Amino acid sequence: MRQTIHGAEFRRMLISAAAAIEIRKQTLNELNVFPVPDGDTGTNMSMTINAAAADLRKLEDPTLEKAAAAAASAMLRGARGNSGVILSLLMRGISKKLKGAVECDGVLWANALQEGVDAAYKAVMKPAEGTILTVARLAAAKALAAAGENNYLEFVHEAALEEAKVALANTVNQNPVLKKAGVVDAGGKGWVFALEAMLSALRGEDVVVPEDLGSQEPKESADFSDFDNEDITFTYCTEFIISRENENDPDALRTFLNDLGDSLVLVDDDEIIKVHVHTNDPGIALQEALKYGSFVTVKIENMRLQHTEKVMSEQELSPKIAEPEKPFGVVSVCAGAGLADVFSNLGVDGIISGGQTMNPSTQDILEAVNRVPAETVFILPNNKNIIMAAQQVEGLTPKNIVVIPSKTVPQGVTAMLNFNPDGTLEENTQAMNASLSTVDTIQITYAARNSDFDGYDIHEGDYLAMYGSSLFGTSRDIKVLLRSLADKIRDDGKEYITIYYGADISTKHAQKTADLFAELCPSADVNLLNGGQPVYYYLISAE
Repeated sequence: MRQTIHGAEFRRMLISAAAAIEIRKQTLNELNVFPVPDGDTGTNMSMTINAAAADLRKLEDPTLEKAAAAAASAMLRGARGNSGVILSLLMRGISKKLKGAVECDGVLWANALQEGVDAAYKAVMKPAEGTILTVARLAAAKALAAAGENNYLEFVHEAALEEAKVALANTVNQNPVLKKAGVVDAGGKGWVFALEAMLSALRGEDVVVPEDLGSQEPKESADFSDFDNEDITFTYCTEFIISRENENDPDALRTFLNDLGDSLVLVDDDEIIKVHVHTNDPGIALQEALKYGSFVTVKIENMRLQHTEKVMSEQELSPKIAEPEKPFGVVSVCAGAGLADVFSNLGVDGIISGGQTMNPSTQDILEAVNRVPAETVFILPNNKNIIMAAQQVEGLTPKNIVVIPSKTVPQGVTAMLNFNPDGTLEENTQAMNASLSTVDTIQITYAARNSDFDGYDIHEGDYLAMYGSSLFGTSRDIKVLLRSLADKIRDDGKEYITIYYGADISTKHAQKTADLFAELCPSADVNLLNGGQPVYYYLISAE
């Protein structure tokens, strides 16, 4: 039984975990309960962890600290979807605990697993039971208990794995939707697959992706962690990056700055300390910061006057970051040339291709943000499974980031209609956020699998309609669904209806649909646009 691991063993463990999830990603995808074709948990987890595997394969005989840091950085950049982001946060916490360690024993590994859980829970606003978070938390708790009995890493990891399996089995009882479907949580199962593969690698039985399967390796880029840009309560928004040049504890700087102002977020890694704080005394903050190293960048903004002045020469973190030419810019996620044109015509600066079944990574979003020549960039995810990945962009760029949590394309369009380039940051943030609840989104797609959901007996291939976040109905005849939806929209008193038809709908069929809505909703203004979106035959906005 292995007592400790070094960098080479950790590297093998992570590469094996990536291979295991890649091999079984379709199994994870198919665990998604809801029958719409968005079963991408396995794909997102695979692409996220394979970003780490790709970087680790380039390292020859890395130290434990270097291997863990490389994995965490790559997964942060490659994180896709909520499941991928949580997986990256688990690794981020593990890496943080392994910092400075030459080898890892059972006690350190247990604490690293717990640090990962802490990082993941901290990032999720409303953690729910019966998810990957639950599985990881209980596994880490068991690891800590096992480390008190036996300090062998293999013993501790095996205990964590066995507890993870028990916790996974219980997710079906913790989530009503999972219980009704009789399945376990897909993200939790992915974490179990990862832990199993790590144990196999510890025992010399590395998991390898078959040659005919292959794996996807997301591209590389920079690292760093996230920080928040919160409400203004002090005059000066002060942001700076310091190069780490001594062993002074960043927690002491955190305490000092917390007493000096508010909205403080301090993030540190091996090379830098990044600070965001609102204060009335930026000079004092900068003077204290010099005790920890040299400035890389400094930006002080008078939030009441809404202008930025440079107090020190600023070194660009990347040559790909566009110089600010205006206060605000916007990037939006969408799929389909027609939808891209809609957002461009509304003033969006950058389009990120993606959406349902193809969530962009944090790196994809970051690159789009960095190309926008603005000080503050608003991000419209337009999908609930992209919001967390978008939020990770904060701290990876010197630009100010505001994520508007749009869950659908119609919400994103409405948010843009409420965006005012001449308004203030607070006005735009408030207006765009408030607008999201003013529009109802109707989506028509197909059932990807048989399901008994919410009282509906759903068969693979059925047309399926969503009204907001609820299942509206299914039918073998799309016209039946469209007529029922038009009746509901009319009864709800909606005045503006915009129909975006997808890539699989002909112009002739789309026009007939628009005519149907105009007939059944005579008091509403009906508009028809070619969205060109995949997966969804129609996206309908009703206001």
